[in-house]
Amino acid sequence: MRRKIHVRLHFKTGILVVAAIYVLVFSASFCQSQNKPAQNYSLVEAQKVLNAIDKLILETQQPWSGSWREILITESELNSYIAYRIEAEKEEIMKGLMLKLFEMNKIEGKIHIDLRGQNIPQFIRPEMDVYFAADLVVADGKVKVNLKEIFLGDQPIQPFVIDLIIAISAKLDKVEASSINDWYELPYGIKDIKTQKGSAIFYY
Repeated sequence: MRRKIHVRLHFKTGILVVAAIYVLVFSASFCQSQNKPAQNYSLVEAQKVLNAIDKLILETQQPWSGSWREILITESELNSYIAYRIEAEKEEIMKGLMLKLFEMNKIEGKIHIDLRGQNIPQFIRPEMDVYFAADLVVADGKVKVNLKEIFLGDQPIQPFVIDLIIAISAKLDKVEASSINDWYELPYGIKDIKTQKGSAIFYY
């Protein structure tokens, strides 16, 4: 029987920053929605990622003694998959995430956050676009994000603002809050992740 690992697209798992997106890409076998996409993304591209997830999970169930295998996901496919997941999961806070992938695990992205209706400090905007640049670090079976720059619009902000948003999301989900600086276990089967311009390679 196929092993199923259920992981939701939530800030509490670090999805706020792109590295966690990479972690979640191959972290579960997902229910496949038949709903038509409401956002501007390609359901065909999202399906390619879903198929890759199924392939990886299936192959990692079988004995293997060879060198690491790999799956390549393009930037466009990854962004379509993210949009699909946000829609399917009916995310309450993160309403959009677009990524740009570069050589040597360098990442840039834009996140649309909607905190309207939530109990938040007055200095936090209820709706905002956060831009970031970061490095994805993988070591000893774990992954983390090294943030290089974070901007709210064109104004630089401190990482504690991101941790505050994570805490708000965790409270909604009634789980323990994490930090943007935390290390996360690589998902089942994944050995390493490397990015290049316009794509990401997952080794398993």
